[in-house]
Amino acid sequence: MTVTALKALGRGWDRASMYTPIILMGLLALGTYWLARNTPSFGPPEAARAATHDPDYFMRNFSVKTFDPTGRLKSEVFGSEARHYPDTDTLEIEQPHMRSYGTKGELTIATAKRAISNSDGSQVQLIGNAVVTRELPNKPEVPRLEVRGEFLHVFGNEERVKSDQPVTLKRGDDVFQADNMNYDNLDRIMELTGRVHGTLQPRGTER
Repeated sequence: MTVTALKALGRGWDRASMYTPIILMGLLALGTYWLARNTPSFGPPEAARAATHDPDYFMRNFSVKTFDPTGRLKSEVFGSEARHYPDTDTLEIEQPHMRSYGTKGELTIATAKRAISNSDGSQVQLIGNAVVTRELPNKPEVPRLEVRGEFLHVFGNEERVKSDQPVTLKRGDDVFQADNMNYDNLDRIMELTGRVHGTLQPRGTER
């Protein structure tokens, strides 16, 4: 290669080196543009959906039993259908039939057209032709207790039954009617308010 050619090549390289930063900047700009077009965008997180009053599971023609730590049967619940609502964490039961067994042998039975129970079953609202009975099968001398009404609110842990609607109470042969009721089984207190009517049958009378 001649000296003239070497000088020309040197001058060409010098001119090319002048444009190298521009070329690199252009490649960098193209790379940045490509990344911007192909990188997925992350928008703000979606707000949690508000829970709606729609059931998240069903049970049909079911029965549920609970036992205490010793294995003794504590309660039974039967129903034609049950629906759980996550927004209120409640269970609605159609045609419920509930049986509860106390530690002293007492048997409590509750039925209605529909029942609404909270998450742990400590409160149950009986709606439509509600009936709650309580008796001691091993002590027939203790009168059977029956409460009827269109609405009964049962507090299982506290052994209370309340209603703000008319009820009919039967204890043995005695019958009472009232507009409101609050029955506390632990303290053996029955509070009847509103228009109260009662019929007491004489006891110990020989015919």
